Amino acid sequence: MSGQANRREFLQTTAAGGIGLWVVGTGSSASGKSANEKVNVAIVGVGGRGSSHVDGIPKAGGNIVALCDVDDRSLDKAAEKNPNAYKYNDFRKMLDERHKEIDAVVVATPDHTHAVAASAAMKLGKHVYCEKPLTHSIHEARHLTELAAKQKVATQMGNQGHSLDNTRRIVEIVRSGAIGPVREVHAWTNRPIWPQGLDRPEGSDPVPDYLKWDLWLGPAPERPFVANKPADEQSKGKREKQVYHPFAWRGWWDFGTGALGDMACHILDASFWALDLKYPVAVEAIGGEPHKPECAPSWEIIRYDFPARRDMPALKLTWYDGGKKPPEELFEGEKLINGGALLIGDKGKIYVPHDYGGKHVLLPKKDFADFKNPEETLARSPGHHEDFLAACKDTNRPACSDFSYSGPLTEMVLLGVVAFRCGKRIEWDGPNMKATNCSEADEYIRPQYSKGWAL
Repeated sequence: MSGQANRREFLQTTAAGGIGLWVVGTGSSASGKSANEKVNVAIVGVGGRGSSHVDGIPKAGGNIVALCDVDDRSLDKAAEKNPNAYKYNDFRKMLDERHKEIDAVVVATPDHTHAVAASAAMKLGKHVYCEKPLTHSIHEARHLTELAAKQKVATQMGNQGHSLDNTRRIVEIVRSGAIGPVREVHAWTNRPIWPQGLDRPEGSDPVPDYLKWDLWLGPAPERPFVANKPADEQSKGKREKQVYHPFAWRGWWDFGTGALGDMACHILDASFWALDLKYPVAVEAIGGEPHKPECAPSWEIIRYDFPARRDMPALKLTWYDGGKKPPEELFEGEKLINGGALLIGDKGKIYVPHDYGGKHVLLPKKDFADFKNPEETLARSPGHHEDFLAACKDTNRPACSDFSYSGPLTEMVLLGVVAFRCGKRIEWDGPNMKATNCSEADEYIRPQYSKGWAL
């Protein structure tokens, strides 16, 4: 099918051609492989972040048997490294035709197609690794969490920092009581490094032959393709002026979740884990540029309120993006970098000057000059891909950041997106996924899908 094909004709053709069979069947819930056998992996989305899986899965001991991408340039490049792998543009067709040969599926597409691809794979009994954020909406995150438990498959989200020794060390320090009860967290990023705060571009351009635009849109509402523009003189040739594909989709609400969705599953991971966070009771945007109906803002500040949990006090968590940062006086003279987190306890602070939890500093330094790390209580990971593949072979041993953990983390993150889009404080009933004071939030919590696409 060419990229110029009519979207309605495409949907009719796929329904008539039997590709819809991907929604049925349960298959085996575990690969049943021995420790020495390789897990057969299909990768959906092989450009951008997907390219790291094309390289990383074989290095971790997996066997790539199928590749899928809507961009033939990315697909052909990945196939050069895996000449024996099957090639597809449509993951539904791939699962329909090759499901008996596939043990696990890696999903590294734009956010809006994460859930439909992951759900389709799990319904066939396939193990699933999905990039962050796990999903495009809160309802999708809850669906994947529940489906993974039902199917008893191995799962993992791609917040790779969860596997780092230092992330686990941060969790152990907080849980040891070294900085006392934590009542305040600040987290920030320099993202977006892609266009945000825009109105939808006017006009349309011919869809290039290498791009299957209808498949790229997937469950999102139809819109015309707009080509990237040549870089201007001020950009010094570093990057063309992108509109949607392959990178700038992150800023458009129909496809991405903005800087918050893109980075918070990394930056807030250690806090979410150490402080046993789950459902906030309220979330609001306390700063940000004026809303654009279709595009995330170029900057925002989001405040989450969490209730007391067991022996831990209530917590305020503040998120900053677009270059905004917490007050410098909180950092005891330490330099603020472009992304990180600060956990403030009654007896001290942990500063994490790293997007992925790669290191930490205890503050004030003079108070922790003789500090000795607590005993290790969390198992160390052999690596994110390695951990996932091991879980595929033994589903009784969950991978780190499996969907039982990363699903609720993603729900928490995406609630900030809902609050910003609603433009008001959200009072949140987490178990029922309901904004009790804001009925207009429902369309963002559980969005509609284009015909032919569903969970």
